[in-house]
Amino acid sequence: MVEEGARLGVGVAIGPFCHIGAGAEIGDGATLHSHVVVGGFTRIGARARIFPFAAVGLPSQDIKAALAEGALTIGEGCVIREGVTINAGVGEGTRIGARCVFLAASHVAHDCRLGDDVILSNQVLLGGHVEIGDHAMIGGGTAVHQNVRIGAHAFVGGLSGVEGDVIPFTLASGNRAHLFGLNRVGLQRRGFAPECIERLRRAYRLLFAQEGRALSDRIDCLSRDFAGDADIAAIIEFLRAPSTRPLCAPRARAESP
Repeated sequence: MVEEGARLGVGVAIGPFCHIGAGAEIGDGATLHSHVVVGGFTRIGARARIFPFAAVGLPSQDIKAALAEGALTIGEGCVIREGVTINAGVGEGTRIGARCVFLAASHVAHDCRLGDDVILSNQVLLGGHVEIGDHAMIGGGTAVHQNVRIGAHAFVGGLSGVEGDVIPFTLASGNRAHLFGLNRVGLQRRGFAPECIERLRRAYRLLFAQEGRALSDRIDCLSRDFAGDADIAAIIEFLRAPSTRPLCAPRARAESP
């Protein structure tokens, strides 16, 4: 069922028992397998693939939203597997970057912001207003608290409970999640040079090996000692950005980075 007002691009394929709302726009070459629901003011990018029983763009589950319709933008080339739910948000709404992958039964709540090439494994749960940077990966069964930020190239292990912000390039895991060091394997797979990874390792140690100093002082040290390094600058920008959540940090006696 495609409601009047929905806009479909060239070569869109819609399988049986799908319901496309009047406010939907689906990009060229997208494929919706059977039993897919697209609601609200949803924009789906070109070449997206959405599998059975996924529901995207429906109203937020936030009680205060009172089931009001909202907006959802999904970038090109995304893969949305079986039973995934991605809720709309208010204002600019929920925004998903390009080439993201959502494995079965994962959930994205209202007003989340996901960058490009983000992967959510099976049954990952994102609370409202979560922000995730480019190339981040979240392991299966992980729950992320509302308003948490997860930086670019970070990896969160499965079955974690993430209550604090995870800085870029790091590996976090556990209940409640804490840092274990750099996401070395992910960085190597994405072509980061050994000298870049070594600079990130030094920056990580400088940031977390001086617990007696104020965090602001440690950030200033990073800014001074790694001036001109774009990757370290991304960490500093992340740390200085406003946040309502605590910082995810290593635990005492945690594995050495």
